[in-house]
Order: sequence, then C-alpha cells, then structure tokens
Amino acid sequence: MKMFAKTVLIAAMIAAPVVSFAQSSQSVSRAQVRAELVQLEEAGYDPHDWLHYPENIQAAEAKVAAQNTAAQGAGVGYGGTANGTSRSGTASGL
Repeated sequence: MKMFAKTVLIAAMIAAPVVSFAQSSQSVSRAQVRAELVQLEEAGYDPHDWLHYPENIQAAEAKVAAQNTAAQGAGVGYGGTANGTSRSGTASGL
C-alpha cells in the first residue's frame, strides 16, 4: 500500500505543472495572430531583421498602440469647443 501511495503522489506532482500550463486565460486564433503580424509589418516590423530584433518589434508595437489609441479617441466626446457664452433659464424681462 505504501508503494501505491508513493506512486500516486509522484504522479500527482508530475501532472500538476502540466495541467496548470495547459490552461490559458485567452485563446487566440491563428487568424488573429496573422492579422497582428500583418499590422506589425505595416508599422515597420521586419521579421527577417534579426540583428535589430528587440528594438524593431518594440518600435512597431509602439506605433500600432499609438494608432489604436488614436482610432479609439477619434470618436470620443460630444461636439467641439464652444465659442462664446450662452444662458439658460434666465428671465426675459430682467
């Protein structure tokens, strides 16, 4: 019985890390990865330029992030700035 308990314990210790790595918080499809790569390449990333790898991809990611932020911020807000003043709710005879 002791040998069986040791075997089960060892198997559980080996299987625990495998199960934890198998779980993913977000699943990404192949099409999404390809679309992101195309977007990075359009921003200036060259996957064949391995000499400048970290700087190259970081600069492209920064450009893509700036473009996404600008695109999201373009539709935010309610109208432009007001020139002049206006009154609301005042009596007309005063």
